[in-house]
Amino acid sequence: MAPRSLLTALAGVAALTIAATACAPQKEEKPGAAPASCTKDKLKLTTAGQLTVATDKPAFEPWFKKDDPSNGEGFESAVAYAVAGRLGFAQNEVKWVTESFDSSYAPGPKKFDFDINQVSVTPARAKAVTFSTGYYDVQQGVVAMKGSKYAGATSIAELKGAKIAVQVGTTALKAVQDQIKPAGQPKVFNSQIDAVNALKNKQADVLVLDLPSAFYVTAAQVDDSKIVGQLPQSGGAGGEHFGLLLQQGNPLVGCLDKALGELKSSGELAKIQEKWLTSSAGAPVLK
Repeated sequence: MAPRSLLTALAGVAALTIAATACAPQKEEKPGAAPASCTKDKLKLTTAGQLTVATDKPAFEPWFKKDDPSNGEGFESAVAYAVAGRLGFAQNEVKWVTESFDSSYAPGPKKFDFDINQVSVTPARAKAVTFSTGYYDVQQGVVAMKGSKYAGATSIAELKGAKIAVQVGTTALKAVQDQIKPAGQPKVFNSQIDAVNALKNKQADVLVLDLPSAFYVTAAQVDDSKIVGQLPQSGGAGGEHFGLLLQQGNPLVGCLDKALGELKSSGELAKIQEKWLTSSAGAPVLK
């Protein structure tokens, strides 16, 4: 799946970075293992005493708000500050820098501590950079035309009679088959743009694709379209997820994993997702 190729065309959305290194020598650290201490005074950072986080510009909603990552609004901005807080950084100790999506995962030194930019973790990218554990598991979004029969659907059952457009070979197709189980076979297209055009040309009632791309479709590709909602997490292993991106081998990843683990176990991460990707973004989970 490639939500990023679409989002880059619109805005090249956000990239957060908190690159930092632990106090222990790098040779003794393994990426993914937390350093001896994750307190901010023990971390080797891009700039001492400051957490440098990268993202793209413009920063696209609902991941950021008002094209201003520093305001703490939007899902990824809120996640970045929550992680920073777990490491002991106040909001005024976080500095944002601009990094394009494509260059964020290119090999080489980084000018940030970590990058947060809807970067999906893939084996190919992981050869050049280091990723944290996931902070967002990509879910599938349902898009319909405003005013249509399915635009106001609040449940999966209401979609069973719809003509559904989807791209071949995607997790969206599997979600349609496993969760919606439509009365008729979904309309399967070779490319995402063909599936989008099927909705635009009224060859299909709804379009199912990953939620980041659904936001892009409704914002920039199909006038008078809307996100009906998102399908529940499938619970399967190996799904697509976004990770915080660091320079390859940076042992700070251990502290980021620890912080994300705490945010997950406390329920704070789920609350951030509910606020910015479900409620305010108009993408309720369909039951």
